[in-house]
Amino acid sequence: MRMTPFTTPLELQQQQFERVTELVERSSALPDRAETMSEVEVGQTPSEVVYEENKLRLLHYESQTDEQYDVPILIVYALINRPYILDLQPDRSVVRTLLEQGFDVYMIDWGEPSRLDRHLTLEDYVVRYIDNCVDEVRDRSGQASINVLGYCMGGTMSVMYASLFPEKLRTLALMAAGLNFDDTGGVLEHWGDEEYYEPEAVADTFGNVPSEFLDVGFALMDPVENYVTKYVRLFDQVENEEFVRNFARMEKWLGDGIDVAGATYVEFLEDIYQENRLARGEMTLGDREIDLDRIDVPVLQIVGEYDHLIPPEASTTFNEKLRNAETDVVEFPTGHIGLSVSSRSHEELWPQVCDWFADHLDERALDLEAVDGIGPAYAERLRAVGVSDLDALAEADAADLAAGVDVSESRAADWVRQANELLAS
Repeated sequence: MRMTPFTTPLELQQQQFERVTELVERSSALPDRAETMSEVEVGQTPSEVVYEENKLRLLHYESQTDEQYDVPILIVYALINRPYILDLQPDRSVVRTLLEQGFDVYMIDWGEPSRLDRHLTLEDYVVRYIDNCVDEVRDRSGQASINVLGYCMGGTMSVMYASLFPEKLRTLALMAAGLNFDDTGGVLEHWGDEEYYEPEAVADTFGNVPSEFLDVGFALMDPVENYVTKYVRLFDQVENEEFVRNFARMEKWLGDGIDVAGATYVEFLEDIYQENRLARGEMTLGDREIDLDRIDVPVLQIVGEYDHLIPPEASTTFNEKLRNAETDVVEFPTGHIGLSVSSRSHEELWPQVCDWFADHLDERALDLEAVDGIGPAYAERLRAVGVSDLDALAEADAADLAAGVDVSESRAADWVRQANELLAS
């Protein structure tokens, strides 16, 4: 109907009545949705704790398939927030996706540091905690080397680990890992610039850096979205119970932060962000040098195109530093958290990641026992001296090998020759 000066007020009044009615109906759903939000569950994939040290727990997840790959995947999460973001809900769970593709999955839950832990350093986390977890997974699986998937800060620490213990890794996947901060790290790199920010002053003030302090910083990277827009979106969708459940799970995780050990916070901010020592090849943990040339396992970078926390360039440009590693990149149109929780990521991204793991297991699957004269007993001796596969055997010195395994040098030389022939074929 054409509006006239006489009908216009009535039309506008009707529109207002309809809007008010809509708001009343939507508001009536609020009590039920509040109950829904309070009852949501996270981290539902069955697991058991197989190793504990200090606050750390190593989780082993229950298989979802009749058969599994022999080489397990250990997930190394960040020291910030809880790791169940990787198992937020059954249909958006990185852990469950890996399990359903036949992988044996472990994950480190760091727990929350106490006041007594304020002096824990990156050396403690990498050389002690991660290495002990890797050894536990190796022992339980009977594998000399395993796959590692490092997420965010966990990816950064996984690179350090791969440099120090390359013989214990089969592959290394890095998910939104902060690795190179040479004008590639976005807003956080600028905020954390040494000209404006002193991490040590923060640690001196708090001891362990509180999760609330960190949360505010992350939220301020996109304040309109984090403080206004998402709540408007929630109210608009309040009658959609599934939307509310998904929203509640994410809010539960965002509000469930953990403090960061003060010494590690200072080290990470100063050495990684401000000085960029890891990418420059100048990083040390205690008296151990992080030599990136020692990383010779296949490396996959998984990055979010719209990640404002760790922009893709802060990860992918690091591949140039890995001169002895085969590197691949999978970039997906999502953000930092979307890599692990968006439905599209699980439909399109994670099948690619699972294929990458499987393909590289196949490429490196030639066993030591493929060499004539090496049976289970000799294979075990070889693994004990760090020769875990044909690649390592082909590069071994025959005299050192003979002494380590207690065989003649001529036999060791024959093994090395066969290994090279098998790899060349």
